[in-house]
Amino acid sequence: MVLTLHIGNKNYSSWSLRVWLLMRELGIPFNEVLHTFDVISGNETEFKTFAPNARVPCLHDQGQVVWDSLAIFEYLAESWPVWPNQSGARSYSRSVCAEIHSGFEAIRSQCPMNCALEIRVDDVPIEVERDLRRLDDMIVAGLTTFGGPFVGGGVFSGIDAFLAPMLLRVSGYHLPLSNAARDYQTMLLARSELTQWVNEARKEPWREPSEDQATLARGELVNDFRPGPH
Repeated sequence: MVLTLHIGNKNYSSWSLRVWLLMRELGIPFNEVLHTFDVISGNETEFKTFAPNARVPCLHDQGQVVWDSLAIFEYLAESWPVWPNQSGARSYSRSVCAEIHSGFEAIRSQCPMNCALEIRVDDVPIEVERDLRRLDDMIVAGLTTFGGPFVGGGVFSGIDAFLAPMLLRVSGYHLPLSNAARDYQTMLLARSELTQWVNEARKEPWREPSEDQATLARGELVNDFRPGPH
């Protein structure tokens, strides 16, 4: 039986992107069910019908329900090559994903993922700079230690899926990275599956005014990729 993955709006849901991208890149068959965020009434009533924590993403597998992106990664790892084969790369990848999962509050809160808007941030807050330095260090260390072109080695794995939403933020807000990290970012964002997600996100008709305002407040608007009036 094919897995079912419940996700949120592609334009805003960075946590959904992690799992969706991993499954697409690894060729794991699944049915996608997209639930739009209700900016007026909230999501709990609807989301509770498929996720115990009333959040996305949530994976259903023949009666088993797995929620939280990191837990879903580990569940999938029981049957598919989510993590690198090499032991050191595998432990490094898990450590980085756990750190991203529980940290990087500054860049999350001050640079929310918004695939449809491109912003130029000229004055990067010091706490965001700190997150960027750490992100850069993790990328470069992985590339250097495990040989690239992916952070865990020669093939796409879970660590790259976890990094993708962070690097969409870096790109969308014109945030600085070292040359090595920037080259990796360019390669990752050009991959067909991630490009598909971004294109579909930009075509979505649903908008969250508070999220858009938070994005626009960060700097100068460079591009609004959504169709129709802005």
